[in-house]
Amino acid sequence: MDIKQRLIDESEKDFQKFSASLIPNINNVLGVRLPKLRKIAKEIYKSGEWENFLNRSDFEYMEETMLKGMVIGLVKQPPEKKLELVKNFIPEINNWSVCDCFCSGLKFVKDNRELVWNFIQPYFKSKNEYDIRFAYVILLSYYIDINFIDKDLNLIDKFKDQRHYTKMAVAWALSICYIKFPEKTLKYLKTSKLDNWTYNKSIQKICESLRVDKETKSLLKCFKRGK
Repeated sequence: MDIKQRLIDESEKDFQKFSASLIPNINNVLGVRLPKLRKIAKEIYKSGEWENFLNRSDFEYMEETMLKGMVIGLVKQPPEKKLELVKNFIPEINNWSVCDCFCSGLKFVKDNRELVWNFIQPYFKSKNEYDIRFAYVILLSYYIDINFIDKDLNLIDKFKDQRHYTKMAVAWALSICYIKFPEKTLKYLKTSKLDNWTYNKSIQKICESLRVDKETKSLLKCFKRGK
C-alpha cells in the first residue's frame, strides 16, 4: 500500500486550508478528514505491515504522523510493550492536533490505569510543550473520576508552564473536573495557584459548557481574576 499517495488522493483542498488555519505552526497539512484517516489506519494494521509502517522515518505530511499514532492505538500488545510504542511516538508530536488525536486512540489506558498513571508522571514535568500537553490530555481523557480527582487537581495546581498549548490543555482539564466534580473543583478554584490566564480560560471553558446552568455561570464569572 502506497500510504503517501493514498493520503494525497484522499486530501481535500478546502479542508486543507481550514485545517492549516487551526494549526498555525505547521506547514505540512494535506487536508484528510479524520474518518478517512481512521479507515486507512485500520487497513494498515490489518495488512500485517503495521510494524514496518511504525518504523518508517520518511514521513512528509502531518497526516502520516497522525496515522502512526492511530495505528499505535490499534495495536494489540501487552500494556508494557504498548507503552514502549507510546514512549517512542511522543517525541514526534509537534502540534495539538496530533497530540489530541493520539491520546483519544489510547483506549488501553482504561484497563491499565495505574500503570499508565505512573508512566505519564515525568511528562508533567517535561520541558517540551507537547510532552506536557500529552500528559494533561491523557489525564482529562481517562483520569477525571472519583479515584483520581484529588490527584488531578493537585497536578493542575502545580502547573507552571507559559506556552499556549499547555495552558489550553490545563484549562480544558480543569473545566472537565468542574463539570464532573463541581463542589470539589469550586473549592479548588478559591485557592488555585494557577496563573491568571490559565485560571480565567478554565472558567471561560466551564461557562461554555451546556452542562452548567446560567446561575452557576454567573457565579463563576465573578471568580475571574484581573489580567
